[in-house]
Amino acid sequence: MKNVSLRPNFNPDIMPENFVEALRWRGMIHDMTPGTEEQLTKEMTTAYVGIDPTADSLHIGHLVGIMMLKHLQLAGHKPLALIGGATGMIGDPSGKSQERNLLDEATLRHNQECLKQQLAKFLDFETEASNKAELVNNYDWMKEFSFLDFIRDVGKHITVNYMMSKDSVKKRLSAESASGMSFTEFTYQLVQGYDFLYLYQHKQCKLQMGGSDQWGNITTGTELIRRKMGAENQAFALTCPLITKADGGKFGKTETGNIWLDPEKTTPYAFYQFWLNCSDEDAAKYVKIFTLMSRDEIEKLIEEHSQAPHLRLLQKALAREITIRVHSEEALKGAEEASQILFGKATTEALRRLDEKTLLSVFDGVPTVAVSKEKVSEGLDITEFLATETEIFASKGEARRMLKDNGLSVNKEKVNDAYQITSSDLLNGRYILVQKGKKNYYLVIAE
Repeated sequence: MKNVSLRPNFNPDIMPENFVEALRWRGMIHDMTPGTEEQLTKEMTTAYVGIDPTADSLHIGHLVGIMMLKHLQLAGHKPLALIGGATGMIGDPSGKSQERNLLDEATLRHNQECLKQQLAKFLDFETEASNKAELVNNYDWMKEFSFLDFIRDVGKHITVNYMMSKDSVKKRLSAESASGMSFTEFTYQLVQGYDFLYLYQHKQCKLQMGGSDQWGNITTGTELIRRKMGAENQAFALTCPLITKADGGKFGKTETGNIWLDPEKTTPYAFYQFWLNCSDEDAAKYVKIFTLMSRDEIEKLIEEHSQAPHLRLLQKALAREITIRVHSEEALKGAEEASQILFGKATTEALRRLDEKTLLSVFDGVPTVAVSKEKVSEGLDITEFLATETEIFASKGEARRMLKDNGLSVNKEKVNDAYQITSSDLLNGRYILVQKGKKNYYLVIAE
């Protein structure tokens, strides 16, 4: 008989009580060690996910692990988010072809504080329940660990043969990697294994979760616990698949790089658009992984979407929920409004409300032309502005014909050939949006 009191945060309206069953349906389980599911149905279990602190923001590649912790806490278990301050100084070889740059402590501490603020949007660090989330940093227990103590207390328990058998090590030592592998990176799995041992001893943590590329490192931890503590001490591993896109591209990567959770690095508009632009196949997968919608809600939504794919109901629901969680409802409204500026009807007022980063994000890829800010301040005849100063039109005559046909807008307002361009037209003090016809935009930059 299950003891429901062991799951104080369990909410049956959000997800089923069985954590593993829920993840399995959501497509979030790749592999797990024997006995993991039994452990999670037996008692409240503490589990952790490691997070790379080499930047001061999470990106959407981190979200799968974070959502695993979120579902864990909702099912009444205790989540630990481990910031890899020590391991961040080394570099994990898993899935990488070369070493990372090493960071100093001050940078890592700054990054840790920034990451905690973002994690708090997903995990409850404030609850008085026994399964409150905790943030830990492995630098705190590794910084005083001498090399001699480490090789004596940790290194002797794991053989080189065992370490060499890991896929992450094999790949780096094979012909696939011309750079080889340093001793520092080779010992990474021991450091991560020791993290699990430390948390097992000090936080009663019995489960480590992560991406499927972390299986080797995680199972080194379970093996270290068994060898160091004795066979009766059981620890468990659970990994999720690496998320891919239907077209084979890497999830979370765009031409401009990562999709960050920090609005200063990726605007809420660009964040929202990333999810909105997912393919139908990807959206059906992502809505299970990245939202807290129930199984019934998701299955109903997928069915409704299949009846009218052009409405993009899946993508809109996905983009809405995750944008609100990462940013806010206000940010979502701003992102939806910004979307209308380029893809639908929008007002000049909506355009003027955009901050500079969002404006540039909305019109990324639109042709840009420069104009003298001094001349704008003095005032420019619209045809002079369009043909001579910006060369948006080949001639004044061509510009006049478009103006006469009511086919030209400045900052989303139709203008005629009597219009004067002045400083009052500048958006954020330096931009003017010119729209020629229905689809041709130009972003004029006053310099």
